[in-house]
Amino acid sequence: MRAMLLPAKAEVARQLRRYRAWERVMLASPYDRTVRATFEDSGYTLCVLMGKRCAREAADAAERYLRTNLVTYLREQDGRPQPRRAARRAPPSERRSTAPSP
Repeated sequence: MRAMLLPAKAEVARQLRRYRAWERVMLASPYDRTVRATFEDSGYTLCVLMGKRCAREAADAAERYLRTNLVTYLREQDGRPQPRRAARRAPPSERRSTAPSP
């Protein structure tokens, strides 16, 4: 796994909220150049913060980062599959049967 600096979750959350708010304003006023420019600026900031090239990817990455722990997020970014945890079961002699005894 390569070393990676990650932003504070509070800052990611703040920038994601800003991006989503300007996205709503831009969708309501798509021809307003000032609104569009501010929306694009917020997307660019999110891209830089999350290390992505596209604002949509940056917003998705920010959402994943905010809802997962650090190790899980880094594994996802590294492209490694999550290790599956085996179901823990007691040995056959210790399992309790729900069927009545004869």
